[in-house]
Amino acid sequence: MAKEWIKGVDGKNLKFKRETLLNYAANRWALNKAHSVDAVSNLIRNCAPATFEEWEKYYFEKAKQKKKNGEKIDKQYVINLGKRLYAELSTTVKSELDSITEAECIDYIYNLVINRTYEGYKSEIEIIYDELQGILSIEIKRAPDEWDRTYNVDYYIEVNGRFIGLQIKPIASGIPLDHYQWSEIFKITHQKFGDKKVIYNKEVIEKIKEEINKLKK
Repeated sequence: MAKEWIKGVDGKNLKFKRETLLNYAANRWALNKAHSVDAVSNLIRNCAPATFEEWEKYYFEKAKQKKKNGEKIDKQYVINLGKRLYAELSTTVKSELDSITEAECIDYIYNLVINRTYEGYKSEIEIIYDELQGILSIEIKRAPDEWDRTYNVDYYIEVNGRFIGLQIKPIASGIPLDHYQWSEIFKITHQKFGDKKVIYNKEVIEKIKEEINKLKK
């Protein structure tokens, strides 16, 4: 009998009707992180399975929680993670949903659209023009709207007719319901900028400098 919460399949991968909510809770309580389920990407590459069954067997033979005294992972352990997910959704998340009022939603949307956009814009200007442009000693230009929509690029640097795309994101931006996928022209990804209007991950500046120097050659 088909399960009512499954809306389709992609090979062995099941598509869930309420995946956005399930994904949100799994991320919020880190049920899909390495300390809970091991580094699954590394495991499957090491396994290099020819079949699904080969991978499933390998996982339960090798997987272990990535934390001190992490326990061996078996099928019941994964089932228990699912039970934990349900418990959190049916108690914590349900309680939070039940407590939300219309007034809170109105305040949230207004703040999101008006207030947060304004503060985000001010932060962008300070980061780009007061700090980053001075450090790099090169002009940084605002990206066309279609670049923002297509590539998630806010600003760009042009060197010899080629481009380095930049995106500005605050660290404390809340927990999204689904994963935000970062995309930039030359794969300068995951650039995070702090609330104090300074660049948080300074190491990315060196990567940008390297790209600029490559394009100058």
